[in-house]
Amino acid sequence: MDTYSVDVVYQAINALFQGNNPKEQEKANKWLQDFQKSIYSWTIADELLHQKRDLHANYFAAQTMRNKIQNSFSELPPHTHESLRDSLITHIGQIDEQTDNVIVTQLSLAVADLALLMATWQEPINDLLVTLAPFPAAVWPLLEVLKVLPEEIDSRYLRLGANRREEVHKQLDASAECVLKFLCMCLQRDDLNQQRVWNATLRTYSAWLLAFRLLTLPDTSGKLHDNASECVCALLSCMNTRQDNATEGESSVEAQIFAAVCSLETPYHLSVAHEDTDKTINYCRIFTALCDAFFFEILGDPQKPHYGLKGVDLVLLCVGHFDYEVAEITFHLWYKLSEDLFQRNDDQLTAMFRPHIERLISALYRHSQMESDHDGLIEENNNFYDFRRKVSDLIKDVAFIVGSGACFKQMFLILQTPDTTWESTEAALFIMQNVAKNILPDENDVIPKVVEAILNMSEQTHIAVRYTAILLIGELCDWIENHPESLEAVLNFLLYALQQKNGLAPAAAMALTSICSACRKKMVCHINGLVEIARSLESFQINNDVAIGLLKGISLILTRLPREQLQPALREIVGFQLQPLALLVEGSSAASVQKGERNDPVYWIDRACAVIRHTNPDIPDAVEHPTVAILNDAWQLISRVMDKYQTDLRIMERTCRLIRYGIRMVRKQAVLLVEPLIKQMVVLYAVQHHSCFLYVGSILVDEFAKAHECIGGLLEMLQAFIEPTFGLLQMENGLRNNPDTVDDFFRLASRYLDCCPLQLLQSNLITPIFQCALIACSLDHREANSSVMKFFINILVWGRPVDQWLPSQQRHDDCRPLVVELANQHGCALVMNLIQASVFQLHSYMLADVGEVLYELKQVVGNERMRPFLEQALEALPKKNSGGYVTATQQQLDDFSCTVLRADTTKAISQALKTFTRLFR
Repeated sequence: MDTYSVDVVYQAINALFQGNNPKEQEKANKWLQDFQKSIYSWTIADELLHQKRDLHANYFAAQTMRNKIQNSFSELPPHTHESLRDSLITHIGQIDEQTDNVIVTQLSLAVADLALLMATWQEPINDLLVTLAPFPAAVWPLLEVLKVLPEEIDSRYLRLGANRREEVHKQLDASAECVLKFLCMCLQRDDLNQQRVWNATLRTYSAWLLAFRLLTLPDTSGKLHDNASECVCALLSCMNTRQDNATEGESSVEAQIFAAVCSLETPYHLSVAHEDTDKTINYCRIFTALCDAFFFEILGDPQKPHYGLKGVDLVLLCVGHFDYEVAEITFHLWYKLSEDLFQRNDDQLTAMFRPHIERLISALYRHSQMESDHDGLIEENNNFYDFRRKVSDLIKDVAFIVGSGACFKQMFLILQTPDTTWESTEAALFIMQNVAKNILPDENDVIPKVVEAILNMSEQTHIAVRYTAILLIGELCDWIENHPESLEAVLNFLLYALQQKNGLAPAAAMALTSICSACRKKMVCHINGLVEIARSLESFQINNDVAIGLLKGISLILTRLPREQLQPALREIVGFQLQPLALLVEGSSAASVQKGERNDPVYWIDRACAVIRHTNPDIPDAVEHPTVAILNDAWQLISRVMDKYQTDLRIMERTCRLIRYGIRMVRKQAVLLVEPLIKQMVVLYAVQHHSCFLYVGSILVDEFAKAHECIGGLLEMLQAFIEPTFGLLQMENGLRNNPDTVDDFFRLASRYLDCCPLQLLQSNLITPIFQCALIACSLDHREANSSVMKFFINILVWGRPVDQWLPSQQRHDDCRPLVVELANQHGCALVMNLIQASVFQLHSYMLADVGEVLYELKQVVGNERMRPFLEQALEALPKKNSGGYVTATQQQLDDFSCTVLRADTTKAISQALKTFTRLFR
């Protein structure tokens, strides 16, 4: 299969889809992918569609044609566009009822994309209607084309540009009447497949009156019901984007639509009675979309409630459905409502929705109940566990509307009801757990009774009730801090639960972590017991994440200890983690690591990191930090970890994180570690290219570059990092395959510019780094690109005129001439690359940083130099696209250039850049 022909391509398709040899299938797949990229695939795919040998060949050919039009249209010379159009219309016209849906979709997309790209095709919709509408078999694919064409206008692959999109919208407006007549005709013709045409017509989102009729009929088929629901939801979505100042006629239409949706309440009840959950879900989606459409009217004047408020009642009907999956569909609406009410801070408006939220919470309480015959705890990662997690988030968001205290009391009343079942008790405690943090700590009516009842629970109580009750104790940590008389009993209760082997230990550990965080001062006297807990972690039935959380809580108490008590306690707790790590380094093979198990170094490194990170005593700079000696003693072990596991990126990243927090804790007192750390990182980075070493390097620069005696060694570190970094990034797809390296390297360079700018600017390193950044500015990775842009900004600010300098820049006045020289030398290339990247590679949200770079460059070189830089960059842009239409007029280019030159803020340039790039997207 070394040449391209119809027969050879057909053989490859057979080998891929009908072969039994995986290696041969993989080989055929690779060959076909290469074929699709070739210029020959245009004619061969067209021929395969004409021949119609089999389903696989037809599908492959249709997909190839669509992909070529979408991604490689520039390969075709303009004079071939018309013949391609005619051929595609011929293929569309040959579709019949036996044609596979996927093939119809691919060909429809191909025709739609061609219509959008081909500037010489002036009236594509009218032409298609005239050519295809008279033939019954062609109506179905024609409807598909009409459906996908508007959807493809904003395709990021086609990059039509704002000018072309405006032309297309005008074409659509001009064709609207013809399309509407055609759709009405489709619904009346009796020579068509009625179900298929109705479905296709509904998907064009036009015949919504038919949709309401179908939704009210009890015998509407499932597929048709789904499409009718999509149609109504699309209509409501369009209403959601309408202008606020609707005319009287528009308001009348909206009222009619609202009434039509409300009329679906009875069909909803019928679907519930018949247990037709699919239809129930469709009605729920419609009712929720209705509230979205009338959202701001619903949130109007509470003195004159809008009729749209009825929609909230319809949504609450769905929330009350016995299936929690139905209720879950509405959650985004409640999030949206709570956020808006919180922002408005209007007591009257909030009060208007209080009854609705009370009904919502009551329904969520019922949905959160476990099955009465359920033994044990809810298994993580099943659907009900995920649902309860979402309920937890939602209750925390909406509780302020009814008041957390009121919600807590409402659930407490349920607990006091005689003969309450265990599942009702557990669900009430679950709701209470999610509002407990927001109850005032001085509450003395309900909480004392709840806490007493929990502390006195018998072991015969269902395990799920005890588990949720323990979590509730943790959420009441602020109340416990305000009621210290309860602390001793609570700690004893939690310590007992922590030692159990029945599943309660994780809840007890999490509750204890919360209490350590809230009651730091009062927990200091319990430090010996906490150290014993840290010593015994392996005996508890908890996973490593929970153990790390517990160590975090204990570390917060360590921070409160006097210095003479802190060091021995900290050394002991860190030692509990490092001793098993040392045994691993000395014993087991690096290849035998089991991720997440005790023979995984990360298991112990993360624990030690949690302790170091969260122990932050307030130690004056002149006093030796109690952690310095611990870090110095641990260095040999950390160094051996880095050597033994150097090929494992995950272990290296966690080790670097431990080093980072250790250095951040003791700051300049870590000076004894700097030299051996740099030597080892430089050697390992040259071999393994782990970007985490670059990140640790930036921490060292941040902490030590302001000490003059350290600058030379730190610059040598940068020089040692440059060669392997540039070698990696210069490989094929090096930038795209290594965004973390780009991110961390330019963060490192920016740290030098922050801390020792003059020394870096005077070195011979700055030019190659700047040139690398010129290439990297086209990388469309959020963090990596942001670091590159920040590097440009950080270097250019040193070239600002002296009267614009910040106070911190005054001591580096020698920097300005060096930056001005660099900007004059590379400014043209910088603007060229930034404009090209903005237009063709970067996402819109990245352009704010680009605008800031252009603004800073303008500040350095002035408008006289900036003008020719912009002119050359804009001249290099294509004036016409492959389809032959104008991308940007000369006037639009001039307007953009003038806006940039006149702009006195970065925001003005960024906004101009976003507007300008739309011309090419």
